[in-house]
Amino acid sequence: MEFLLGLIGVAVGVMLKLAADLIKDHYQSRQSRDLDDRRKSLLKSMLENPPEGSEWRSISSLSSVIGADYPTTTRLLIELGARGSEKGNDVWALLEDKPLREGP
Repeated sequence: MEFLLGLIGVAVGVMLKLAADLIKDHYQSRQSRDLDDRRKSLLKSMLENPPEGSEWRSISSLSSVIGADYPTTTRLLIELGARGSEKGNDVWALLEDKPLREGP
């Protein structure tokens, strides 16, 4: 009988630990999604309003404004529907404003 009660106690403990881990993961994921959404909103605003005389925004400026590193900024830009310049000078614009050209 004591063995069975011990086994039930272990099972309940494991289930509570799993539930706590799931709740914690859900909360952290939601915080991360909220932060990404706020960052994408800033990026979109910046790309829709480039500096006077330019149609592009530099990745360093974009990263600095949203407070993210280069890989995170790049990921968010792609999710947003932006693209980098084909000239390789680390500038970005919305794909709808700067579509890729087809053909040679």
